[in-house]
Amino acid sequence: MTQSNFEDHFSQQSQDYALFRPHYPDALGKILAELAPSTQFALDVGCGSGQFSEVLVDYFDQVIAIDGSAEQIAQAKPHPKIQYRQALAEDTQIADQSVDLISVAQAAHWLDLDKFYVEVQRIAKPNAILALITYGVFSVDEEHLDHYFKHFYEVTIGPYWPPERHHVDEGYKNLPFPFQEIPIQPPVLQVEWNFYQLIGYMSTWSAVKMATKALGHNPLNVLADALLPEWEDPELPRIISWPLTVRVGRVNVQ
Repeated sequence: MTQSNFEDHFSQQSQDYALFRPHYPDALGKILAELAPSTQFALDVGCGSGQFSEVLVDYFDQVIAIDGSAEQIAQAKPHPKIQYRQALAEDTQIADQSVDLISVAQAAHWLDLDKFYVEVQRIAKPNAILALITYGVFSVDEEHLDHYFKHFYEVTIGPYWPPERHHVDEGYKNLPFPFQEIPIQPPVLQVEWNFYQLIGYMSTWSAVKMATKALGHNPLNVLADALLPEWEDPELPRIISWPLTVRVGRVNVQ
């Protein structure tokens, strides 16, 4: 893959992405660090605005975070232990056999995996860890609210999801993964958000952008108008949960 054919679904929403995407549980960084051969160097691929990169800094001496979108990287919060770079997953510009952990959070379904896995084997230290991380559609802790969101996801904007989205819905179980797989129990991805935060998060979905373009109006506004009276107080936080799936493999086993 070259820079010219990098398919960018998120730069237009990069500010909202940084504001509204959920941050990963700290415990996941700890799990992966304990599996890695050392904690010197982690590479976060498809880092977006750094949601998972920020988790890794507590467990690794150095974190390099790369993304094909300069706009996404521009929204990342600077951190002394993170180097943000614009680069492709298939051409990371990282030295041979130098990386302890390679993470890909909510981005593996966009990659040319055959080429990416060749790059993984080039840059991974012996016994390094590769982690493909994804979370599916969220649920709200109250059923009378949850059915609104499920209908919106599956019916209203269902036809507008890119075809790669089905890998997320499947928890990456059908992605090729030619590495020695290590089963883990991922921690819960859960936040407390009010009405505005949740609608803000949904505004980052690529399917919302495509539906707005196709329909001539933003269907999320229609949902928000219908849902607001049901939420009662829009400032009232509710528990939002995502099914978190992590496929972990050991690379260059010795």
